Amino acid sequence: MQVVSERTVRDLASTNPGAARIFESFGIDYCCGGERSLAQACSAAKVSVEEVMHALEQTPAQKDDRDWQAASLAELVQHIVEKHHAYVRAEIPRLTDLIAKVARVHGQNHPELESIEVSFQALAEELTLHLLKEERMLFPYIVQLEAAVKSGGRPAPAMFGAVQNPVRMMMMEHDSAGELLRRMRQVTKGYTVPEDGCMSYRMLYRALPEFEADLHQHIHLENNILFPRAVALEAVQP
Repeated sequence: MQVVSERTVRDLASTNPGAARIFESFGIDYCCGGERSLAQACSAAKVSVEEVMHALEQTPAQKDDRDWQAASLAELVQHIVEKHHAYVRAEIPRLTDLIAKVARVHGQNHPELESIEVSFQALAEELTLHLLKEERMLFPYIVQLEAAVKSGGRPAPAMFGAVQNPVRMMMMEHDSAGELLRRMRQVTKGYTVPEDGCMSYRMLYRALPEFEADLHQHIHLENNILFPRAVALEAVQP
């Protein structure tokens, strides 16, 4: 028990595809806070480490689970872009409109909606630029790097120098996104719908946690799997 509790949540989520779902259900930060041990993460989330460990042991595999540590970096990049980047781009305009609608109707009685609107607008702007930087600069270089290593060659020099440079910047932006998500969850008391909440209100408070969960998985795949593997791959270049 002690050995597992001392492993980092990053390691657990990276080696067990089902662990991310368990961490999400317990409110454990496994993406931006992945360097903490399971015991530390459980303490921060105010949950029982024994209960979480039991849930991890009982987690059934799902058909769409995949060991991304064993996949190629090109496959992982494609998955991130097609699943998570596409989801973010589709949800941002929908959620922006929905937040504005709910705030317009209920904002007078629920001032926290203004905070949500401001935070989500900041998040949307950050993510929109963030995705472009990944798709146009970082991801193509990672794919080229992997292809070069497989063929015994070297990738073309990158304008940003070592891959660690943009990786560091992307991770800082992930931290910023995570803070905005935490702020929205806090002001909504965990997305608790008030008694006078209409159907749109309820729809919004279902959609925002779904957006949050997808972004957690998105950041986990980059912070804990893609980026470390890319940095390690570049380090073995002659």
